[in-house]
Amino acid sequence: MKKTKLCFIGAGFHATTNIYPAVVEAGAEIVAIATRSKERSQSALTRFGSTGTPYDDYKSMLENEECDGVVVIAQPDDHPSLVLDCIAAGKNVYVEKPLGMSEKEAAMLAEAAEKAGVVLMVGFMKRFAPIYTQLKELIDGESLGKARSFTARFAVNSTPFCKDEEQFMKFAAIHIVDLVRFLFGEAAQVTGFRNNDNEFISQSISIKCENGIVGSLYFSGMTAWSRESENVLVTFDDGFAYADEVTSLTVHKSQTFDDLPWKSLKEADTVYTPSMTPMSGAYRDLYLRGFVGEMVHFMHCCETGQTPVASGQDNVRTMALCDTILSHLQ
Repeated sequence: MKKTKLCFIGAGFHATTNIYPAVVEAGAEIVAIATRSKERSQSALTRFGSTGTPYDDYKSMLENEECDGVVVIAQPDDHPSLVLDCIAAGKNVYVEKPLGMSEKEAAMLAEAAEKAGVVLMVGFMKRFAPIYTQLKELIDGESLGKARSFTARFAVNSTPFCKDEEQFMKFAAIHIVDLVRFLFGEAAQVTGFRNNDNEFISQSISIKCENGIVGSLYFSGMTAWSRESENVLVTFDDGFAYADEVTSLTVHKSQTFDDLPWKSLKEADTVYTPSMTPMSGAYRDLYLRGFVGEMVHFMHCCETGQTPVASGQDNVRTMALCDTILSHLQ
């Protein structure tokens, strides 16, 4: 079976910790890496078992290499120009979020990809995390009835890499903003409150979706949260589902009993968790957080020309919601 051939721009901490290992696990071939140093590029190739070509100039790589797609993981400010150069070279592109720092900039990039006829996918790996794909199946399948409301919480010490509220929203909380769109649809109304102190961020946000689902978001970017944490609680007509820390999904279906339920042990939940063995190693995290799943999806889109679920145009709507939330915080 032919392997998908991918080129890379960037080999920083996130790339080498999450994306490169996920690409290898997904079965792709790394044919070239470009960083600002040919030695660093060669080191990354060697680390991930590739005999590909190192570059210190990504434009030379785009010109010389035949590949199915380019994976871009650089500094956010550099993403737009790097992506435009990839598009101009006729390359399919996967780029780490955010793609653009505004709805307008994101739209310009998405339109350029569509005009060139290339695949453009943005790195929102939570859409491919097993806990959230299973939660979406519950929502779409309506086995518990219609979803009515949700609460989503995301807390992290973002102070080392986010210096203000906009950076926090678009570098960190954006994953949950995008996930809310993925799970519940587009927002019709937004309101919220902030209690910030420079890079220390606290936000409480209320959303009403176009389909009537209502929800709340709790975002915190504080040193208090040295342990990153997230969960999503969804209430349906006939039960609830609680996705906790990407490792546990609890599903409760409404039940009726002949006698009062507190008189016996009849109330029941179904709890889904991954297995934990010495054989899972670090790959367990790459699968559960969605990194492997999103790379498999990108590879498939490169091979078939299919529009990614996290496409450039879809990213435009995520950036628009980020901007809407920021403009409605009081």
